[in-house]
Amino acid sequence: MREARTFAILFVLLTGGVLAGLALGPASISFPGLVRFLLGNTEALSRRELVILQGLRLPRVLLGLLVGGSLACVGTVMQGVFRNPLACPYVLGLASGASAGAAAVIKLGWSAGRPWILPLGAFLGGSLVTGAVALLGRPRSGMHPLSLVLAGVALATLFSAVTATLVYFASPEQMAAILIWTMGGLSRATPTAVQILAPVALVGMAGSLGFARDLDVLALGDAQAHHLGTRPGRVRAVLLFWATVMTATAVAFAGPIGFVGLIVPHALRLVLGPRHRTLLIASFLGGAVLLVWADLGARTLLRPVELPVGLITAFLGVPFFLFLLRRRWGL
Repeated sequence: MREARTFAILFVLLTGGVLAGLALGPASISFPGLVRFLLGNTEALSRRELVILQGLRLPRVLLGLLVGGSLACVGTVMQGVFRNPLACPYVLGLASGASAGAAAVIKLGWSAGRPWILPLGAFLGGSLVTGAVALLGRPRSGMHPLSLVLAGVALATLFSAVTATLVYFASPEQMAAILIWTMGGLSRATPTAVQILAPVALVGMAGSLGFARDLDVLALGDAQAHHLGTRPGRVRAVLLFWATVMTATAVAFAGPIGFVGLIVPHALRLVLGPRHRTLLIASFLGGAVLLVWADLGARTLLRPVELPVGLITAFLGVPFFLFLLRRRWGL
């Protein structure tokens, strides 16, 4: 009953966020006309409203849905893989590595006319950080949660410095592009971005669900996981690969939007419990809800000025992160 109620609330919030995101903005679209159009009445919107909807609003809302869902799914996976409640793409430095890789592509001028180059650069940067965190955070006695977080923070700082160095030596046009991009936002959403991210997000989500039982078993420790037929090394390698792919692709098109992968899994785990098959699906929906509504706030709070959506999630995520630190280690 609790699961059904939670999923019903998530679907209602997501539907409301999508409709509000499509209708509201600097130029509003008639809400009754929008609903009639979505139900099949192609003449319900004016030509101007149709151009705004198809060219601007729909790609943006869909990108927010996919990015938010991907980051929340990755956060759930990483917390299960590392058995660490603070693990997420932002805290462990994966997003910073992906950002540095994408910024390098922009600085070198390789992204123009090649939509696949930016995700590739972000993937390489994220992969480098993932491997380094796994090595630095895994002493011989076993992976320690605090050492993992410290390794991630150190590498996030290092790759943030790399990004800053690239900005320093960039041309004015490249500097503006990198700085705006590193704040995180959905203003550059295009149908092409949605077409590239959608299969990555959906396949990554499906692949993660395939390892849901293994994630449950990993919570018991590696020794117990071996006895139950799970190979922890193989499971971690596959899941971290997909986590890197999903995060890097999301960061490439939306910039480093932090804390979605930290807030959503924790909030839903408190309601649904630790079973990953349910938690992964709920986290994907919850991440989509959070980012769609956060982007709507970024577009409307100071209208006509648009805030980077990364600022909204940071204002929400930092207090939550500090709460987790205090609760777990009494800091």
